[in-house]
Amino acid sequence: MPRSSAAASAAPPEGATYEQALAELEALVQAMEGGRMPLDQLLASYKRGAELLQQCRARLQAVDDQVKLLEDGQLKPWVAP
Repeated sequence: MPRSSAAASAAPPEGATYEQALAELEALVQAMEGGRMPLDQLLASYKRGAELLQQCRARLQAVDDQVKLLEDGQLKPWVAP
């Protein structure tokens, strides 16, 4: 049975902040680039990384949308995705 990486054991909960998701993603990339990860764990890390990347992109898009509203002179409450 493959050992869990430190990044996987310290995974932020669903709905974590952008910074938490980005930190986990960076840790996964670093571990994967190390080249010592078993194949099954590499695949699981890749899948988790794809989820985190999608989460980060969605949060960035939400903030970008909010900035556009503010630039148009419309102040609307920001709703996290």
